[in-house]
Amino acid sequence: MSAVRPLPVEAFPIRHDWSRAEVEALLALPLPELLHRAGSAHRLHFEPGEVQVSTLLSVKTGGCPEDCAYCPQAARYHTGVEATKLMELDDVLAKAQQAKAAGASRFCMGAAWRSPKDRDIPKVAAMIREVKALGLETCATLGMLSGAQAGALKDAGLDYYNHNLDTDPELYGDIIHTRDMQDRLDTLSHVRDAGLKTCCGGIVGMGESRRQRAGLLMTLANLPAHPDSVPINRLVQVEGTPLAGTVELDPFEFVRTIAAARILMPRSMVRLSAGRAEMNDELQALCFCAGANSIFYGEKLLTTGNPDTLRDNALFERLGLRPMPIEEVKSQLDAIPGLTIVGSEGGCGGGCACSSGVASLTIVGAASEAAASGCCGGSTPRTPEDGCGCGCSGC
Repeated sequence: MSAVRPLPVEAFPIRHDWSRAEVEALLALPLPELLHRAGSAHRLHFEPGEVQVSTLLSVKTGGCPEDCAYCPQAARYHTGVEATKLMELDDVLAKAQQAKAAGASRFCMGAAWRSPKDRDIPKVAAMIREVKALGLETCATLGMLSGAQAGALKDAGLDYYNHNLDTDPELYGDIIHTRDMQDRLDTLSHVRDAGLKTCCGGIVGMGESRRQRAGLLMTLANLPAHPDSVPINRLVQVEGTPLAGTVELDPFEFVRTIAAARILMPRSMVRLSAGRAEMNDELQALCFCAGANSIFYGEKLLTTGNPDTLRDNALFERLGLRPMPIEEVKSQLDAIPGLTIVGSEGGCGGGCACSSGVASLTIVGAASEAAASGCCGGSTPRTPEDGCGCGCSGC
């Protein structure tokens, strides 16, 4: 009996033309076969024993005018969540320092806005600059953004912007009525155009069918560039929201969703996100075997519970996993054939997004899924003294 070998890189092409039927066929595979394919895709681009660790802080909670049926922060639902003002800078910085001390490499700041007002952007930008100065990657989720707002956040040093698609376009209108899918796609376009990395995923367990889960994954994989991070959230049912009382998603179906995301977007971080507090260790272990390689760390995700740090550390030790340091992200990406990575202290400052060093890498070249928007894509890595070699005006 021959040994089972990992599948070759040719088995996992980077595509943006997936059909719903193809994704449904993936989800329908026998679970051992699906996990084998997902594990092979994972090992092509990542160290399987490492998990990227992020911390999420709600810097402005509640009072949102949207009507997302899953969200306890919507002002129209009676969920016990009280609206707050935007946090003070020093308080945010203290939380970021705690997160770094606990092992987080990325710090995400969330605000319950439909979209920020222009007067809010300088306050958030100050938070980004101070958190970045701690050596953490920075992420924000603030609702819909204009192109100018995305550019201002990029100038402040933001690395990632989170804006989820939430669900299959066919189901979207049943979950949210105060904006449509195109609004979300427009914000993602503004974020990419500004040279920011995207964090974009969805929520499963909202009563959708497998076909609709396939539609969500298909839409994510067919974006112009695969999201750099793909959070897969399992619905946390909150009393007072329209989705409270929904039949819970079968745990194995959740694992299938993680595995399919890994196969469809093999170079993306696939994040085991909301809903972990309700998962046992065995389910989380299956998700890591299915290709999840990112989690949120800490006791709370915005307004819902999350496993505490001690439990996560104990699980990592049992599974032989370790947090992924920022410095190791670069070395892993270096191993991807056809990619050129640029970035140094100082950088060229020419608008190609390569100025922030390891914590804010830019990848350029024909094979890149994360080339800086508007950059000509220089193909030769240079020393910090020579600049990045992309040919932009600052090099």
